[in-house]
Amino acid sequence: MSTPTISASSGGDAGIHLDVYGYRVELRGDPAQAVENVAADFAHFRCEPGHTELVIELLQQSPPYDEAPPLRASVYTPRNVSFRDGDCTYVDYSGRGLAVHDRRASHLRLYSQDPDLLYEAAYLFVLSQLAEQLDARRLHRVHALGVALAGRAALVLLPMGGGKSTLGAELLKYPDVHLLSDDSPLVDRQGRVHPFPLRLGLLPGGEGGIPDSELRLVDRMEFGPKVLVNYRYFADRVCPRAEPGAIFLGSRSLSRTCRILPASGAAALRSMIANCVVGLGLFHGLEFLLSRSPAEIASKAVLGFSRLRTSLRLIRRSRCFHLVLGRDTQQNGRTLVEFLRREFPAADG
Repeated sequence: MSTPTISASSGGDAGIHLDVYGYRVELRGDPAQAVENVAADFAHFRCEPGHTELVIELLQQSPPYDEAPPLRASVYTPRNVSFRDGDCTYVDYSGRGLAVHDRRASHLRLYSQDPDLLYEAAYLFVLSQLAEQLDARRLHRVHALGVALAGRAALVLLPMGGGKSTLGAELLKYPDVHLLSDDSPLVDRQGRVHPFPLRLGLLPGGEGGIPDSELRLVDRMEFGPKVLVNYRYFADRVCPRAEPGAIFLGSRSLSRTCRILPASGAAALRSMIANCVVGLGLFHGLEFLLSRSPAEIASKAVLGFSRLRTSLRLIRRSRCFHLVLGRDTQQNGRTLVEFLRREFPAADG
């Protein structure tokens, strides 16, 4: 088997540790701010040092392209191009950065002079690895806003750019609403919903009412600038787990008003197939996950069946609705909260 040929730094002192449902990650390196930014995004899972299953090292230095083997590209994405060499994957970020992922050693090194690229690439890599590990633990992600009220989960399925985080920030203005995730709550085999709270991501101009001290502006490689709301702003509002409650099939309209209408289980299943079984809108880190062996590809069929079974269990234990969002963000939040309070009246008590 091939091993990486690129030299490595010692990484200095022990870094920041995360424990995400039993999968432990260590972040370390330089610049410290990039490491801290990634750690801030996953602050819900921060833990004490201990056994580590993955080490991510950030190195603010020129990418050592001359030490990389002369490989042909295997995967192309709008962000980067990746190259596979046995157990090692090299990912080139348009000459601005280089990632070296040694799967056998469970180690990733990211090289770039750009601290913003180091931060975003490390964040996305953590997501790609967690995608695999959570699926292996039969905790499946749903591309949805997840909130909880009276111990019941409400999932709002909207496409990318549909306004999940904006709606989530509005719902958090109500003290009886708790957050599961603004983008990808986790569902187990019994249909129960578990938290996966990272930062809230808002478009510039949508952060009204949130203190500047809790905001960060990032310029993403692919989708442009976004305002991030730190986890600590809503840390005390995270729900530890919620029983199935309601599934909302979201859409947007030019109307000022928000409407909620009954939906069939069949409509909910179609949406869950897209947003959970297939995982449209969820980051998978294709540059790190593709080019697998035939046995690994075959295992995806087993994974798809597990996601489908989980989706069916969630639908059977939930009430299903269409949520048509209007132009007025405040009215959208108020309409949904009042509806949930009627559906789950224990919240009023």
